[in-house]
Amino acid sequence: MTEKVFIIGHQNPDTDSICSAIAYANLKQQMNVDAIPVRIGRINQETAFVLDYFGINPPEYLATVKTQVSNLKMDTIEPISSKISLKEAWEIIKANNIEVLPVENNEHQLVGVVSISDIANAYMNMPENNSLSVSHTPLENVARTLNANILYGMDRVFSNSGKTIIAAMTPEEMGSYMETGDIVFVGNRRENQLKAIEAGAFCIIVTCGSEVEKEIANKAHKKGCILLVTEYDTFTAARLLYQSIPVGFIMTSKNLVAFQQDDYIDTVKEQMLQTRYRSYPVVDNNGRFKGFISRYHLIKQNRNKVILVDHSESSQTINGIEQAEILEIIDHHRIGDIQTGRPIYYRNQPVGSTATIVANLFFENGIQPSEKIAGILCAAILSDTVAFKSSTSTDTDINTAKKLAEMSHIDIDKFAKKMFQAGSSLKNMSSDEILQNDFKEYLISKNKVGVGQINTEDLSSVKKIRSSILESMKALLVKEGYSMILLLITDILNEETEILFVETHQGMIAKAFNPLKDENSFVMKGVVSRKNQIIPELTNILSDR
Repeated sequence: MTEKVFIIGHQNPDTDSICSAIAYANLKQQMNVDAIPVRIGRINQETAFVLDYFGINPPEYLATVKTQVSNLKMDTIEPISSKISLKEAWEIIKANNIEVLPVENNEHQLVGVVSISDIANAYMNMPENNSLSVSHTPLENVARTLNANILYGMDRVFSNSGKTIIAAMTPEEMGSYMETGDIVFVGNRRENQLKAIEAGAFCIIVTCGSEVEKEIANKAHKKGCILLVTEYDTFTAARLLYQSIPVGFIMTSKNLVAFQQDDYIDTVKEQMLQTRYRSYPVVDNNGRFKGFISRYHLIKQNRNKVILVDHSESSQTINGIEQAEILEIIDHHRIGDIQTGRPIYYRNQPVGSTATIVANLFFENGIQPSEKIAGILCAAILSDTVAFKSSTSTDTDINTAKKLAEMSHIDIDKFAKKMFQAGSSLKNMSSDEILQNDFKEYLISKNKVGVGQINTEDLSSVKKIRSSILESMKALLVKEGYSMILLLITDILNEETEILFVETHQGMIAKAFNPLKDENSFVMKGVVSRKNQIIPELTNILSDR
């Protein structure tokens, strides 16, 4: 399959938005697209009934499609242990043509990074004495770095307390240079080897592959002196010794700038502007290394791929849409203000439901939806057309719904009644929940307009909470800076809608809808469609301002 694509409906989703996203994702999956339906709002009562009726799980919630670190193509390499030598780290760096390595602990968590500059600085600025001791260098590191054979030595840590010398003088002269605990490089001179042991050397490194007499080995054993033999000459061995120090001693670990996989690119850019590192490590939630990113990766970032259904308004869509790549839009509303960087597949039809379009995309591609998918598509059409009572309903909606009803083995009239009953109960709903149940935001001639809608079987039930709903509307008007907010409370049985409203500039609503019932409401017979019967009138009055 291709990379994943999110199928997204609008905020405060209704049944059409949710079911169309699920169904279109199902169609795309059958067309070898890794499509994932998501929601960006709470599932309402009606939609919950539909999904439960057909045994389909609600889509997962997705808060944003902003680009995250996980969207980047990171540079990956296996982390190294903090115990390996500088020489081994250098060889890994050169073999992989990279400049930095991640360092992990025994729990595989990132503890630092080591770079070419770290190794170079450490090697050039290495102190003259006891660096191997202070760095807790393992004996095995020394042996591997010098390619040496350990004749005697049990210490796992190279814990010398002295300095390193080359015994290039006579045995008699060695006494003035040597101290107990020193590391001594010697050649094949027997006398120098014995003198170093007797003087309390911590370790003797015999160079040029010279043989060591049994007597020398025995004395080293008795004195607890480590005895190594290397094929390297004395100059090379002495030069390589400090490359056996573990990278943990010189790695960058303090004030390490690392990013999480779920960090947003906005945050990453800001942090990179404040620092000057070439590469930055990325870790998961457990602190495990996942890769390196650099400024180059921000240029080559992969954006989240999305398909929008049932909307094309930026105010109704998911957070971060400007950072995503929109592949398609499937909608039945007016063309909104969402912009794309290149041509896309845009399917917009004047039908009563997006589900009608999605269902026919199944048929056009020669793919029959499953019984469950057909069921939720039929339910979405019935919901958005109010069982074909809405002025938005078309013959295409009716014919498509009938075909889907046959596939899903449901009786349209009986099912619609059950669905509307499940979704029309206002019991236990707060005024905010009623307002936000199916709330959409529109930008009309630079005016921010909010229009909500909820269905009920009894308009009189709203009277008890009418004042509370208006208070919620007024609070939202001020908080979000709306020009006006309307809430359509629709009696689906009697095809009548009471509309509550609040507005910043008094008298605007009255220009479009007269007569008003009072200063905050009016009633419209035969009105059930926000899209066809309310938004066009609002567009007319606001365009004339």
